Amino acid sequence: MNVLDYTYYYFIGAGGIGMSALERYFKSLGKNVLGYDRTPTELTDELITEGIEIHFEDRIDLIPKELYKENTLVIFTPAVPNDHAELNHFINHGYKVMKRSEVLGEITKHTYSIGVAGTHGKTTTSSILGHVLKFANLKSTAFLGGICENYHSNIILNGGEITVAEADEFDRSFLRLSPKLAIITSVDADHLDVYGERDEVVKSFHEFANIVSEKLFVRKGLDFPDAITYGVDEEADYAAFNVRIEDGHYMFDVKTPTATINNVGILLPGRHNMENALAALAVADYMGVEAETIVAALAEFKGVRRRFNRFESNGKIYIDDYAHHPSELDAVIGSVRELYPTKKLLVVFQPHLFTRTRDFADEFAKSLAKVDELILMDIYPARELPIAGITSDWLLEKIELDRKEVASLSTTLDAIKTKDFDVLLTVGAGNIDTLVKPIKKWLDEN
Repeated sequence: MNVLDYTYYYFIGAGGIGMSALERYFKSLGKNVLGYDRTPTELTDELITEGIEIHFEDRIDLIPKELYKENTLVIFTPAVPNDHAELNHFINHGYKVMKRSEVLGEITKHTYSIGVAGTHGKTTTSSILGHVLKFANLKSTAFLGGICENYHSNIILNGGEITVAEADEFDRSFLRLSPKLAIITSVDADHLDVYGERDEVVKSFHEFANIVSEKLFVRKGLDFPDAITYGVDEEADYAAFNVRIEDGHYMFDVKTPTATINNVGILLPGRHNMENALAALAVADYMGVEAETIVAALAEFKGVRRRFNRFESNGKIYIDDYAHHPSELDAVIGSVRELYPTKKLLVVFQPHLFTRTRDFADEFAKSLAKVDELILMDIYPARELPIAGITSDWLLEKIELDRKEVASLSTTLDAIKTKDFDVLLTVGAGNIDTLVKPIKKWLDEN
């Protein structure tokens, strides 16, 4: 059966950001969408409000009786453990069971699909591109790995002829897509628990490039022959130049292969976000979207939740960001320093995964030494078990900084309240996001 032909879609790991985009997609098609997740979150609350049934106990008796192997597609995420009772029930009773990436691959197979790959920048770039295509009223759907602020959702729905999808290198899942066009934003060592070494990461991205059937777009400096290149203040097929800051945001001009586009503006800070916008501009231009439409769309793009979200209250500046790799940390800290060069910066960082902390400890230490004061939270394990000796206290010792300490999720807010700072940056990919509302509330009240 085609993945679109089922009556029921049962998601195991329903609260995942990539999973929930698929849930909303099938719900938009009038399908019955339901499933399980381990813990309630703000996102699961939103999904339930939208009519998606989710329960939070791994119990076979909670699976509705009207689900049969003939009418139900079961979708799971690799984060689900092998001994999961519901997952094994479906497998043992002959249901069609697919990984999220496999389902997304099937959907993209029947559309003009655009894959956005890269160890950093996937979510922002795919969100910008999805926004531009919707703004241009092309019949497109964008599957995102974050909540786009313009739509308060991780899916942008405007028709089914074109799909934009994040091409995730974790578990090599991007090799299941069928992209006509693709963007590669960056190729850094990451997910070494999967790949083992950087060369294997690079090899996997080249395998992805080889399945792109029409045209590949890459950031200038990446080694992909015959690709269309883009870059900021360097020679490239799509080159941003005359970069300036006006009214607190970036403006620049763009040289394309056939023309010059003047006065392109984005609200997002940082050179990396100019590159992300430029990648989306290049693809939209290649697809024939008018330059004026692209410029107007970029000017209205509000960003992605937890990607440099900025708040100001009572003279304090608070920024929250999802960065969880040393390169991302460098980018976000560099952006803060560029915007607020004289202000005292307090950073709260939650390391994500024991393996990533171990593999990039020296790089993390170098990045975090660039701040004025640091609160280092306990490592967020996600799918991993602890590794002996790999702790936040161990990482803290490597960071050459005078004012630094370790805190747990429950003690971090109290620690922040004792600090003297002008700018507060919370950063990480675990459950540090649960501190955002309490921090904003405290800043507003004080």
